[in-house]
Amino acid sequence: MKLLSVIIPCYNSQDYMRNCIESLLLARDDVELIIVNDGSVDQTAEIADNYANMNPSKIKVIHQPNGGHGQAINTGLKHATGLYFKVVDSDDWVDTRAYLKILDTLSGLIDRKQYIDLLISNFVYEKEGAKYKKVMKYTSVIPKDKIFTWDDTKPFRKGQYLMMHSLIYRTQLLREMHLRLPKHTFYVDNLYVYQPLARVERMYYLDVDFYRYFIGRDDQSVNEKVMIDRIDQQLKVNKLMIDYIDLESIQNEKLQQYLFHQLEIVTTISSILLIRSRKRENLKKKKELLQYIKERDRKLFRKLRYGFLGQLTNLPSWFGRQISMGAYKISRRIFGFN
Repeated sequence: MKLLSVIIPCYNSQDYMRNCIESLLLARDDVELIIVNDGSVDQTAEIADNYANMNPSKIKVIHQPNGGHGQAINTGLKHATGLYFKVVDSDDWVDTRAYLKILDTLSGLIDRKQYIDLLISNFVYEKEGAKYKKVMKYTSVIPKDKIFTWDDTKPFRKGQYLMMHSLIYRTQLLREMHLRLPKHTFYVDNLYVYQPLARVERMYYLDVDFYRYFIGRDDQSVNEKVMIDRIDQQLKVNKLMIDYIDLESIQNEKLQQYLFHQLEIVTTISSILLIRSRKRENLKKKKELLQYIKERDRKLFRKLRYGFLGQLTNLPSWFGRQISMGAYKISRRIFGFN
């Protein structure tokens, strides 16, 4: 059994996947890389097979018909043999020193029979053309360098949240909860973060800048124009998050608080993108989203609609929408996303 399985979903990734794979290849045998070629039509399959042929003890390649990012993660989870599970997108990469520290930390915990459900680390927005790099850190809200639980956490700030890039889950936890991400759906990373957290109890935070999250390609799924064009995908994921967890059933108050925080962020992004599209039919979808929430959970609806972010994204009239978009632009500059 390996210590860590790293899943690399690849779709037409020939131009950048080498950088990702090279950053993850180490001179140690306790990590496996699982490259999932998700129906690529360029040279992705050939590049992946070449790496596997050169590193047969460290790299597996799985070729599948195109099923989307979520299906690639599902496939990786099915074939993973590591005690812990990490997803690294093929256009991103990792920092070697932070990587080694993470592996040494996991090994040390296992040697002491101190098993955790989740390891958290920092990630860096590698935004093309940006003068300064934004680092998502968690030192102000969670303890570092020790095992902790939700009871030990502090409230996350509005611009501070866990993303797929921050997380390494225990593989068996994902299997026990039957994690199954939807096929042919963008933005499933929100589900990948949100759904397992309800099962997470023991955590460990390393204050290292491990994951380098590249933002800048015109065709990238997080490009704002692309997100607006795919707004129905964003709304689908938003609704799946609402349906998946009844927040009132979460016994731990701080865990419940964090899950609401994550859902609030995703719902705010949905609302802002619908406003920024400037399309009448999308403003109608914004109302429909609120109605969807209201029909399923009136208490959740009140918290989302009448909280600070809910009020900001539901200001009446054209002028109100301009204020909402202005606030979005400011937050985008501060936090570095898109």
